[in-house]
Amino acid sequence: METFLIVAIKSVLLVVILLTVFAHFMLIERKFLGYFQLRLGPNRVGPWGLAQPIADAVKVIIKEDIIPHDADRITYKLAPVVSLFVALAAYASIPVAPPVEIFGRTIELSIVNPNAGILLLLATTSLGVYGITLGGWASQSKYSLLGALRSTAQMISYELALGMSVVGVIILAGSLNLYDIVAAQENIWFIFLNPIGFIIFFISIVAEVNRVPFDLPEAETELVSGYSTEYTGIRFGMFMMAEYVNMLTMSSLATLLYLGGWNGPGFLPPIVWFLLKVVLFLFVFVWLRASLPRLRYDRLMDLGWKVMLPVAIANLVLTAVFVVLF
Repeated sequence: METFLIVAIKSVLLVVILLTVFAHFMLIERKFLGYFQLRLGPNRVGPWGLAQPIADAVKVIIKEDIIPHDADRITYKLAPVVSLFVALAAYASIPVAPPVEIFGRTIELSIVNPNAGILLLLATTSLGVYGITLGGWASQSKYSLLGALRSTAQMISYELALGMSVVGVIILAGSLNLYDIVAAQENIWFIFLNPIGFIIFFISIVAEVNRVPFDLPEAETELVSGYSTEYTGIRFGMFMMAEYVNMLTMSSLATLLYLGGWNGPGFLPPIVWFLLKVVLFLFVFVWLRASLPRLRYDRLMDLGWKVMLPVAIANLVLTAVFVVLF
């Protein structure tokens, strides 16, 4: 009963923290985009626009909920719930710091810690495509369906290269457990041992979360708004929450796999090092959005299948040879 209580408390805290971070990260992103593009970001609601997340939340909640007449109503309503649930569940296996002692009891700073934690995490994130696909199909709109199909093809294509880069990390660490992978980087981070794998991994996670320059599923200039075209109000907001939570999850995963997780000089607590590295990745996501144009879809697929996948396979073989020899 005590174990269940601890898991329940950690689960509630995780959901509250992730949704709070989502709301404020949207504000920070819009502020940074304004600075990058020499314009003002949100500055009307509250001092310096700091209350903008509250205004956005109120707007999304009270906005009219329109359901297309021919839509599959049950699937239409379920799709954004699936996307958000999967996004939140994926973070359950991510540790943010080493275990801590509280009242004589060792508490792990992750909800679950399976031996094959990295496999559980990748399996959970891969389920996110179902919410997008079901949302596009259930809307009974050709634009939504095309956006959903684009997203499915894109996520499957780049998951292959992402998986290959993760296998390289597993070979270097000799474990599938995320705590063990972080411990293996105590002396040297894997970004220095496997830089090509890191580049492949980072490009793949940008494509996985549908961010610029890989935001083809939405492609406002072509498909109105892709899979979410027919969604309004809180259901549209749930798709947005899922996208940003996925971005946070992938940034945390990149930190664990390649930047040593919470390892760092002792003058800062481990959790601070972890958060600083995650923030660095989130900043790069914003930087890319401010700087790069959207790729053409055929070039997106060519990059995934003709460049990323062959390079990822070659890098995996080289990593295995490196581990055997040295």
